[in-house]
Amino acid sequence: MATQARHLTESDTVKVLTQSNYLFRDLDEAWLTSYLPVEDVQQVKLYASRPIYTAFQKGEPLDVLYAIVGGGPVVIRSTPLDRVISVSYPGSCFGMQSLPFSYGLIGKAFPSLVEAYKTTDVVKIPVEAVQALYEDSEVFRQRYDRLFELQQKFQYHLLNCSTYPPQAVAALLRALVYQERELGNQPSNGTYVFDLPIDVIARASQLNHRTVEQVLKGMRQVKLLAAAKSSDPSTDSVKVIDAEGLKETYSATRDKVYWWPLRDK
Repeated sequence: MATQARHLTESDTVKVLTQSNYLFRDLDEAWLTSYLPVEDVQQVKLYASRPIYTAFQKGEPLDVLYAIVGGGPVVIRSTPLDRVISVSYPGSCFGMQSLPFSYGLIGKAFPSLVEAYKTTDVVKIPVEAVQALYEDSEVFRQRYDRLFELQQKFQYHLLNCSTYPPQAVAALLRALVYQERELGNQPSNGTYVFDLPIDVIARASQLNHRTVEQVLKGMRQVKLLAAAKSSDPSTDSVKVIDAEGLKETYSATRDKVYWWPLRDK
């Protein structure tokens, strides 16, 4: 779920990480500070549509892990089709695939552009600190490994993204619901809220913008998504209110979604 980007002071960096980031949530602050002294961590703002780095560059590993604490999302775009293959929100991290230890040593893929789709606040954590935490903390190690698992499952959902528009959009939404639920980034009231621009949906599902708009309109009409409100923090807000019902669309074959093709009333 996207949150408002905010400035962090050095004194509350560790507190914010333990309160809001999956990797560090509920870890002892004093203990964590011994691994993350303020002089070694950087708080930076990543601006929209500016490349951060290229993942999976041979011989060019990263030297930091990026922990998202505000704004976003951050996306990974494949080439040459320019398809979005990863979407990360506050509470998550990115950069693990290019760190030279753990699964980063074997998680090879083709070069892919990583960029902040919207302005994003991150904490940059040196790879030495990440590796020390991984070796010394079983909780941290399990969560770090879980991030890799969720990345694979996210892309698995996209592999089931057919050319049938309702299923294609539902595949992305199901991937996001599963990811954010497993990370504990969303409230437990059954409503999942995403700052999800139509362009990101289109690039992930390989549909044109008009078709995506029509699918979202249909999903709102049948109460899979909540209707947009003027009070929403972003005009790109997508609210999933029936995640279980979304499964039916996700697994549907052509001609099995009664409300598609959408007919304007």
